[in-house]
Amino acid sequence: MNATDRTPADLLRSALAADPARPLVTFYDDATGERVELSVATFANWVAKTANLLQGELSAEPGDRLALLLPAHWQTAVWLLACSSVGVTAEIGGDPAGADLVVAGPDRLDEGLACSGERIALSLAPLGRRFPAAPAGYADYAVEVPSQGDRFAPFVPVDPDSRALVVDGVELTEAQLVERARADAEALGLGPGARLLSGRPYDSWEGVSAGLYAPLAAGGSVVLCRNLDLLDADGLAKRVESERVTRTAE
Repeated sequence: MNATDRTPADLLRSALAADPARPLVTFYDDATGERVELSVATFANWVAKTANLLQGELSAEPGDRLALLLPAHWQTAVWLLACSSVGVTAEIGGDPAGADLVVAGPDRLDEGLACSGERIALSLAPLGRRFPAAPAGYADYAVEVPSQGDRFAPFVPVDPDSRALVVDGVELTEAQLVERARADAEALGLGPGARLLSGRPYDSWEGVSAGLYAPLAAGGSVVLCRNLDLLDADGLAKRVESERVTRTAE
């Protein structure tokens, strides 16, 4: 990664320039058997489409607050980078009533209705499937995002000193987030090409750093596992071997 990168979106652009074909996020859900692998290029395309949805269709602006009511999931990672691309503050588990927008998974839709702004629902079903019908009060992400542009340019350049993330009482600017991600990558022993397996939920900085930001900052990749506690020791050992994992954060 480049030393001049000051936002998570910068980190993603550097990763795309360095090696677009390498894996960036490999997602497992051990409750459903789902496995999804996204290269840097594929992940960046999802981020661009989601950022265009945010900025264009939802009229989000830098400084807006987005309550992100989603678990550790590859689509959550996409939304985090899309928010940084626009300059929107992602508040993981944030209060919908105080947010400008809300993005909610299927088990938190009722909670998200407290938001008076735009609401987006994610089914979190395998292959990113849509809902049979959009939940009341929501637009379906899987319906809205495919038609969005594959390239993104913010209307206003993102300020590295603007607030980027709020999670479990930790508030970080774009630049602070990058600095902490780099420090975490060093502490975890991550370098270019490293493969970190993380079973941590996205409800703390430690979880979201291991599950996205630290591998991205290091030029590595993450094997993000939801419901990892359902996997026995032999299953975990096989996954570590098959995914060429070099570090773990369970």
